[in-house]
Amino acid sequence: MRSDNARAGIQQAPARSLFNALGFTSEEMKKPMVGIVSSYNEIVPGHMNIDKIVEAVKLGVAEAGGVPVVFPAIAVCDGIAMGHVGMKYSLVTRDLIADSTECMAIAHQFDALVMVPNCDKNVPGLLMAAARLDLPTVFVSGGPMLAGHVGGQKRSLSSMFEAVGSYAAGTMTEDDVENFVENVCPTCGSCSGMYTANSMNCLTEALGMGLRGNGTIPAVYSERLRLAKRAGYAVMDMYNKGITARQIMTRDAIMNALTVDMALGCSTNSMLHLPAIAHEIGFDFDIEFANPISEKTPNLCHLAPAGPTYMEDLNEAGGVWAVMKELADIGLLNTDCMTVTGKTVGENIKNAINRNPEVIRPVDNPYTKTGGLAVLKGNLAPDGSVVKRSAVVAEMLVHEGPARVFDSEEDAIEAIKGGKIVEGDVVVIRYEGPKGGPGMREMLNPTSAIAGMGLGSSVALITDGRFSGASRGASIGHVSPEAAVGGPIALVEEGDMISIDIPNYKIELKVSDEELAARKAKWQPREPKVTTGYLRRYAAQVTSGNRGAILKTPEI
Repeated sequence: MRSDNARAGIQQAPARSLFNALGFTSEEMKKPMVGIVSSYNEIVPGHMNIDKIVEAVKLGVAEAGGVPVVFPAIAVCDGIAMGHVGMKYSLVTRDLIADSTECMAIAHQFDALVMVPNCDKNVPGLLMAAARLDLPTVFVSGGPMLAGHVGGQKRSLSSMFEAVGSYAAGTMTEDDVENFVENVCPTCGSCSGMYTANSMNCLTEALGMGLRGNGTIPAVYSERLRLAKRAGYAVMDMYNKGITARQIMTRDAIMNALTVDMALGCSTNSMLHLPAIAHEIGFDFDIEFANPISEKTPNLCHLAPAGPTYMEDLNEAGGVWAVMKELADIGLLNTDCMTVTGKTVGENIKNAINRNPEVIRPVDNPYTKTGGLAVLKGNLAPDGSVVKRSAVVAEMLVHEGPARVFDSEEDAIEAIKGGKIVEGDVVVIRYEGPKGGPGMREMLNPTSAIAGMGLGSSVALITDGRFSGASRGASIGHVSPEAAVGGPIALVEEGDMISIDIPNYKIELKVSDEELAARKAKWQPREPKVTTGYLRRYAAQVTSGNRGAILKTPEI
């Protein structure tokens, strides 16, 4: 046992005395020690129930012959951090989570791990740690929130943000907004649409690192407690069979996840997180992989914000495995990949059933024949940009309009809510990338304001920042290179014409090469927005969005 390094023999007698101080029995010190990484806290609705999940995991581990030991991971609620300086501290936690988990797991020589995450950066951060540590590891999330109900319709957090825009447009009263406040987020759990948290928890199943239902069983269902106990059983089975994370998290598994992403219509943030996870296994994931995968992968689901269905509906329809079965039946998945069940993908999904063809469209009747995400390139984004194609209305798939340029999210929101943005405009928000932000803030407030103002089918938004999974419309993010390093987005001027062609994966600034070169010669780097603390160190090390905003390893 790996944990014997910290517990066995005369040399480790001092350590055993400390285990005694923890209440370990001599019998327990002879059993595998399983770290349970708990992201429980009292500020994130998706994490407030995780203490219950962790207790169930502990029971499962103990029943299966292991010794469960809990240690923490941090998590930020993007919804609470949205729209102010706090959002700069969201994406950057992904690396803190991965690094701190690595430190705890190696320092204490755990034999295996169960990761209990839920929200946006918590899941990929722990997947990165799992790949890095290469131990027997199982994921079990806190689960999604149930949808809210307003006016007889299901609603979610994206409806809440759009209600604020509607109020600014004069189409909602303050009482209407408060009715949304009281009803759109009715339970604990990760917000109920196919936003980033739920996207990543579903893709954890597609990667093979979570049991069936990890991404879809609602947080408030007792079924999730049973799932947590089974995660405890599963990690001990993996330990006994010698199955480790990197045997599961392979190049093929990551490409499976990208394919499932296209079918589900996941958040654009997956195009930050999949490259970062791939980096941990030594796989150089290029975001342009998305386009050929998209070309052959039908979009089968339109969950909020793309459509009127929610995570509970996907769960009842058969969940992620039912989607995977649809894809496998037409040869789009590698079904030989190993999973945490000890079985292959093909063995897992062979009996999966699509119970609701309106929630999970069959492959012969998809929403679209192409996948949910697209990577656009051109002289405005030479290294690429990302759009959630499945959440773009048909009339905005091809668009050309004048640039309305803003150097911060706050300035853009003021203009949108002040009625200064009109039909046909292309809103450009720059200096909000990984380095320039720093921290690559989500732009849910401006996209929701555009939708709430009734401009969702006539105005595009382009940024070197990123979008919430709750954003919809022609919202193009991760523009690379970013403005802070002198990328072409830094050279856009008010009124420049910008052309967007999503079906053909193109984004162009209608300015001559000669004019762009002249502007580039005059461009000067901006003073850093943050000059102290973690964000300053992060800005100095982080890559652009097309590389997954990973941290560069310093030369030694």
